[in-house]
Amino acid sequence: MSLCLDPEVFAIVSRWPTPDHPPTIQELRDNESTYFAEVTKWQKENAPADSEYKVEDRMIPVDGVQNLARCLIPTSSDEAPTQYPLMVWFHGGGYCVGSINMDDYYLRQLCVKYRIVIVSVEYRLAPEYPFPIGHNDAYESLKWAVTNCASLNASPSLGLIVGGCSAGGNLSASVALRARDDPFFSTQPITGQLIQVPQTIHPDASIPEKYRSVSQSWTECAYAPLLSRNDLDMFNVSLKADPNDPQFSVLLAPNHAGLPPAVLQIAGADPLRDEGLAYSKALNDAGVKTKAEFYPGFPHGGHYAMPRAALSQKYYQDFEQGLGWLLQRIE
Repeated sequence: MSLCLDPEVFAIVSRWPTPDHPPTIQELRDNESTYFAEVTKWQKENAPADSEYKVEDRMIPVDGVQNLARCLIPTSSDEAPTQYPLMVWFHGGGYCVGSINMDDYYLRQLCVKYRIVIVSVEYRLAPEYPFPIGHNDAYESLKWAVTNCASLNASPSLGLIVGGCSAGGNLSASVALRARDDPFFSTQPITGQLIQVPQTIHPDASIPEKYRSVSQSWTECAYAPLLSRNDLDMFNVSLKADPNDPQFSVLLAPNHAGLPPAVLQIAGADPLRDEGLAYSKALNDAGVKTKAEFYPGFPHGGHYAMPRAALSQKYYQDFEQGLGWLLQRIE
């Protein structure tokens, strides 16, 4: 495989102005609302009626600080509160940028369509808060959501899903591994993972021979739009994760057996392409029910930058169908 953009994607990217320098983390933060303006507009155009759900912003106490969580709860037509499955969602942004606003209005659609409570959480960002702070925040947020599920009209017994995009995909895979071995989740295990364009191994890790192919897309897609190899390196340097720690390099976990069913979405024009494919194979080989969707010629995060493109629409459709598949997997 090589970096060959989908024709529609290429036409869109070709119209973008060429920056005079690679953006810094601070510049990415400062321009977040501009970058996500188009996708936010598209999300709002398709948002459900306010009467169909309610929004509750909660603060999660973690390690002496308070992290924001946006809780999306379907409206019940019954006098007695109805209980719903629960999904905890982690936003992307290279562990350094981003917020719950990135997916806010799309998650509202999913909340109503699938009658599921969604807790979209923020976590502390690098470089100010290096690894494993953000990962620990994500895990504690998951436990908070389970502990407080009754106040959210949620029941993990109906389904407990973790999901996220990019860095959030890594966080989802990481917390799923951690929860598998935590007695806290012995009676209420995670039942599904929704992992989008994830990083699954650090480029500086000691890569086993069976995973050597993961480095191919780092080279082939080094100059890909939206996420280049330089961007990836900037985020990794800022995060300061131990390259060989399986809490970050989830592909290196000694054992992937016993993990919940997983849906992966993998972009073909993405430096993270091959490690996503490798993680899908690792899960399959470990007997984990896995559904992988692949998008040839699609860049990392393309569904944000060009939400109306055909591949973006397929990506969102697969996202929804994947969530439905995970909910049907509940036994």
